[in-house]
Amino acid sequence: MAAGLMAFSACDDIDEQDPMSGQLTASQVQQTNGAMPSRTQSTFSGMFTMMGKPCYTFGESSGRADDFGFITMAISQDFEGPDCGGVNSGYNWFSACGEYTTRDPSYANPYLRYAMPYNQIKVANDVIASFAADTEDENAINQIAQARAMRAFDYLSIAPYFQFRYEDAKDKPCVPIVTAETADPANNPRATVEEVYKLIIEDLTYAIEHLDGFQRPNKGQIDLNVAYGLRARAYLNMGMFAEAAKDAAKAMEGYTPASVGELAAPSFYDINDHNWIWGINIDASMVTDWSYPTSASWIGSFSAASYSAGVQCYAFINNLLYDKISATDVRKGWWVDENLHSPLLSNISWSGVTGDAISSLEIDDVKMAFLPYTNVKFGMKSGIGSEINNNDWPLMRVEEMILIEIEGLAKSGQEAQARTKLENFVKTYRDPSYRIPSSRTFNDEIWFQRRVELWGEGFAMSDIMRLKKPVVRFHANAASCYPDAFQFNISPEDGWLLMRFPQSEINANSAIVNNSDGTQPEPGQNAELRDGVTD
Repeated sequence: MAAGLMAFSACDDIDEQDPMSGQLTASQVQQTNGAMPSRTQSTFSGMFTMMGKPCYTFGESSGRADDFGFITMAISQDFEGPDCGGVNSGYNWFSACGEYTTRDPSYANPYLRYAMPYNQIKVANDVIASFAADTEDENAINQIAQARAMRAFDYLSIAPYFQFRYEDAKDKPCVPIVTAETADPANNPRATVEEVYKLIIEDLTYAIEHLDGFQRPNKGQIDLNVAYGLRARAYLNMGMFAEAAKDAAKAMEGYTPASVGELAAPSFYDINDHNWIWGINIDASMVTDWSYPTSASWIGSFSAASYSAGVQCYAFINNLLYDKISATDVRKGWWVDENLHSPLLSNISWSGVTGDAISSLEIDDVKMAFLPYTNVKFGMKSGIGSEINNNDWPLMRVEEMILIEIEGLAKSGQEAQARTKLENFVKTYRDPSYRIPSSRTFNDEIWFQRRVELWGEGFAMSDIMRLKKPVVRFHANAASCYPDAFQFNISPEDGWLLMRFPQSEINANSAIVNNSDGTQPEPGQNAELRDGVTD
């Protein structure tokens, strides 16, 4: 895969870009694209489209309902965390994440999560190689800058899961680096964590320097704000907190959070929302024939053509976290309670049913009753009960940048300012009665806010890894909404937290030495572990 030898499914013209060998020299790419400029534009456009395209990696003939690009990665990472649960059912394609069998190199789920970023890295490298290094063409420089930012995003999407955090493991092996200059992709060892982040920062710094003044045609592309936001994430992972705070402040310029009123109904499906900085734009034509491999089918609860509603595979919040959310916080309504109530339901209807009655509504072959703590955070772009699963996907919201700035300030000696910013944000936009609690440390309070605000959007395990926290899904002698098979805790040093390289990569790249530490979690293990948030 890293060598770009994997077959691409159709995505604009991408599948027509590669020669028989799967490799093009920079001069060959430039010569080909010079003769056919449309190829360059097609490759560039496809770099974004592939992120949420159903059946992209395995192809349409596979019929895999868990194959939908980066969104598969995000959902998988949250299902492996402590807060986003799923049912233990033969219908649940993500049950491997719940039980942590995703460390098997022959499984499809880890393959998808490795293939997506490296396929996109391959396309980004092709875009970069399409132009002469000394080009002065403004459009070319813009596309190079976006491609380098995308490459950085891809490495940020895998690096935290293949090695422990930067602070403790910067000299340890992470993932292979693949650029247009990679000499032998078939003998390409894992770069260190430090080397991977060096490339990430170099790519994002280039993007920041060359995207100034660029006006993107839509939020699916990368602009200066996005580049700053990605670098803020990278600095946060590296423990460079002052730098993370500064970049996050730059990233949020021109954006405001969603208000309490705007969150009074299920949402998080429209890339045009004013609080979205970057997202995946899902066109209806992309999902008409493939309704199941979509976010609406898995993380949403309101599609008439979904696994979540159709076979009761609803994604739910861990009651340990839910119970810590204040009753005056609008986000409490992002999930139904143990009695299937949420105030968000009062503002919508499904088949003529309104309010809490939606929770128990059952329609043959379409919807089953909600389970306790089912999420109603994610609405439907085409309307509640629609069969068109064209929900857009948030890649970066201003709320995330606010929380990065707050964490960066708090951990770089400016805690007083961070406290003021956190209290102002939550009181103004989420909970008018909010006061920073004394029951947990301030750093844990920031993590609590991230866990609630970003639930279901793919940040759970990257936060677990960089904060060196345990995965705590249950407490001994306390009720848990997790299925028994998924009810375990994992210590922050457990080697099973590290992803394994898929077998196809091991076969294609002789220099790969796989992660092998740890053992698969067992139900009931580590009941004594606590995380500082759900204690």
